[in-house]
Amino acid sequence: MLRNLLALRQIAQRTISTASRRQLENKVAEKQKLFQEDNGIPVHLKGGIGDAFLYRATMILTVGGTAYTIYQLAVASLPKKQD
Repeated sequence: MLRNLLALRQIAQRTISTASRRQLENKVAEKQKLFQEDNGIPVHLKGGIGDAFLYRATMILTVGGTAYTIYQLAVASLPKKQD
């Protein structure tokens, strides 16, 4: 049992230490330049198409949810007619 545990530990240590690391490119300067330029676009839309889609989806869900809430409050406030 102990021998198996030591072998497992050695294998795990070997795979972690010999794993190739992927070098990530630092893109902070590019993003800072993009978000700091004064081009009249709001900061929450400067990220591109994805940001515009998320913004529109959020607005549609917000307006739809508000309308549905008002509708349900109106339905709940009006009593049903008794037959």
